[in-house]
Amino acid sequence: MGTRSLRIANVSGYLGDRFTAVDEAMAGDPVDVLMGDYLAEITLAALAAGARRGKPGYVGYALDQLTPHLPEIARRGMRVVTNAGGFDPAGMAAQLRHRIADAGVALRVAHVAGDGVLDRLADFHADGHGLEHLDTGAPLKDWGVEPIAANAYLGGFGIAAALAAGADIVVTGRVTDASLTAGPAAWWHGWTPDDHDALAGAVTAGHVIECGAHATGGNFSGFREVPGMLRPGFPIAEIAADGSSVITKHAADGGAVTVDTVTAQLLYEIQGPRYLNPDVTVHLDTVRLTRQGPDRVAIGPVTGSPPPPTAKVAVFAPIGFEISTMLFCTAPDVEGKVALLRRQLADRLAGHVDQLDVTPLGVAATDPADQWAATVPIRVIATARDPEPLRRFAPAVGSLYLQGFPGFHHDGHAPRATEPWPRIEYWPALLDATLLDEHVVLDDGSRIDPPRTSRTATPDELAQPVHPEPDLPEPDGEPVELGRYVHARAGDKGGNANVGIWVKDRAHWDWLRATLSAGRAAALLPEAGGAIVRHEFPHLGAVHLVLTGLLGSGGSANLRVDQIGKSVGEYLRAKHVPGPR
Repeated sequence: MGTRSLRIANVSGYLGDRFTAVDEAMAGDPVDVLMGDYLAEITLAALAAGARRGKPGYVGYALDQLTPHLPEIARRGMRVVTNAGGFDPAGMAAQLRHRIADAGVALRVAHVAGDGVLDRLADFHADGHGLEHLDTGAPLKDWGVEPIAANAYLGGFGIAAALAAGADIVVTGRVTDASLTAGPAAWWHGWTPDDHDALAGAVTAGHVIECGAHATGGNFSGFREVPGMLRPGFPIAEIAADGSSVITKHAADGGAVTVDTVTAQLLYEIQGPRYLNPDVTVHLDTVRLTRQGPDRVAIGPVTGSPPPPTAKVAVFAPIGFEISTMLFCTAPDVEGKVALLRRQLADRLAGHVDQLDVTPLGVAATDPADQWAATVPIRVIATARDPEPLRRFAPAVGSLYLQGFPGFHHDGHAPRATEPWPRIEYWPALLDATLLDEHVVLDDGSRIDPPRTSRTATPDELAQPVHPEPDLPEPDGEPVELGRYVHARAGDKGGNANVGIWVKDRAHWDWLRATLSAGRAAALLPEAGGAIVRHEFPHLGAVHLVLTGLLGSGGSANLRVDQIGKSVGEYLRAKHVPGPR
């Protein structure tokens, strides 16, 4: 620990991120902590399904990334923090200890436990804790399916306690993504759970770097202006004693850290200006961003307040199976061809599938210059409670080659789906945080209980601010593509999609506010069905929209092609609106 800023390098933003990320961080600029985030709601669903089939409940991928570097991690005195423990952090910690022993080095491994509450659900129900669905209010006992996983989102003080006890590597299960940064910062600077402003700053920094190259140009609407996009680097957060931070990256790596790339991640997967975490409520509307120099963006002190009294719980249950394929049709009369395909498949699969969705993706060009400009992909997907009926899917599709629409074909080089795969539904709920048994298990088996905050927030303190509709004249400039003047970043939180839109030039802030009033946003995004919650972030020049229910019951179960809403922002930027004068 020390008085200087703590340097935390991200090495993973999701399960499947670039495998060489740890190699790159070890070869890059000096850092104190390697932080790897591997979990998401849809990832947890996949891990839960895999665990039912006898696969490990943790992310073996992360073990393989770390193993070659264990001797150098020990030599440098670095720390590693990761949520790759998934549903079995104890199992991953044990595997790490075997590999450390094989490497002949001295590294201590601890894990954070207590997030898994599946075996306590019946007790919660009996004690009057209904685990009501966050969006619908329905009690969990009325779900009608049998959960296979239930995990609470923990904070960072378990991680901090493990590091303070001498752990070199800390493995967690379901902690919030930002806790992977806030925990090491709290350990390094000696914060208590009541240091709300400092914690808010660290959570903000953690939110920015948790998704890896998202902060250096990945998935960024201004990607054309970002150098080194062939292989954008992973970000680093330098966190000071007051919680303020600087976001940067390894100097030799591609990508860029700019005010816009940081803004993009700040607005990602939030539900409004109040960002609720287990350790603190972050007031994101107090965040100020300042460019310090090339690839250095400062996040000034951030206001924090007590955390909520509840912990979010993610419950997962199998709800059946699905199968899909991609077909293609060619102009003219794409609409008629798709309609025929939909009718024919419905006829052949009637009584065997629960849902059938046939979605054309795009529009054929008028007077196409080549065949592919005239071609439209069609995604076809079917679901059923059991896998056997879905085995009729491939033969039903295959039967249409000589009796379907003219030009019916698939990609002859791609395998066609023949086996169904499980559908896992997500149930988000809240639980009194004092009911959780969060604790740290050290390598000698001893247990540490992390400290708790002295006060939690009231409902009024947690309520999102209400931003009235802008009292501005309706824009009436010449029609222009919205993306000419704004950036956007979209994400998901359970069944809700969110999109943050901010101006490239602050001179256009009032124009954006007027252009994206709640009513006009609803007209531009008809898929949302008018269920839009709107907030403003004046310091970022941003309007933030939550599209309630767009993703159904969550990314692991809905049938949208854009399953977790990642393209909603770009879709909005493609819309034509009256431009600024």
